[in-house]
Amino acid sequence: MEENIKVQERVPGTDSRKVNLIRYGVLVLLALSFSVLISLLLIYRAGSIGEVVVRLVPLSEDASLLNRVPADQLSSYRADLEKEVRLLQKKLTALVPSLPYLVVNTTHNTFRLMKQNQVIREGMCSTGSYTILTRGEDKKWVFETPRGMMKVRSKQVNPVWVKPDWAFIEEGLPVPSPRHPSRYEYGTLGDYKLELKDGYLIHGTLYKRFLGMAVTHGCIRLGDEDLKEVYMTLKSGSSVFIY
Repeated sequence: MEENIKVQERVPGTDSRKVNLIRYGVLVLLALSFSVLISLLLIYRAGSIGEVVVRLVPLSEDASLLNRVPADQLSSYRADLEKEVRLLQKKLTALVPSLPYLVVNTTHNTFRLMKQNQVIREGMCSTGSYTILTRGEDKKWVFETPRGMMKVRSKQVNPVWVKPDWAFIEEGLPVPSPRHPSRYEYGTLGDYKLELKDGYLIHGTLYKRFLGMAVTHGCIRLGDEDLKEVYMTLKSGSSVFIY
């Protein structure tokens, strides 16, 4: 009796280890079964092993696998793929604006002036700072550049900036009447401006050292030469894509 007790004391947890080994074995078997099932489903959906190879293995990766696919079947797959690519290219070409257009990246503060698929000019710009200005509890401005597709509504040489209310509030000044002379400021917008919508503009800047940074009140600022090229290239109705 004492000897039996001692044996039991020397090998504690034997049953639990056996249970764990059994569980591990079951999990391995389930994993293998699942892998086999997935492979069979792929073969079933594709219709043949050759098609699975074509779908899952790039043409340049394993020529030995492709050698197993009949030449006429492989040629058919390639023809279908080329046809699909041509259709997609046709759809993409139809989406490209006929007029020159501008693409603005607000993450990196860069722009591309485009004509069809050709880059005419590219460089740095400045976009919205996302800062928030408030006055009391009823007034709030978020200085962000809106994203999406817009159109050039109008163009102007030597524009005058009509200062909105927030410009005075930001400077800690009283807000004047709508037609007060202090609202009209010359030279701030540069030599050209292109109006988009809701008061958002493409214009020049006095602060060229900030180009490439998110520092504006929502407008898109360009350097002098870039602004001139954009102004001369874009027409009223040209698209501006902002993302």
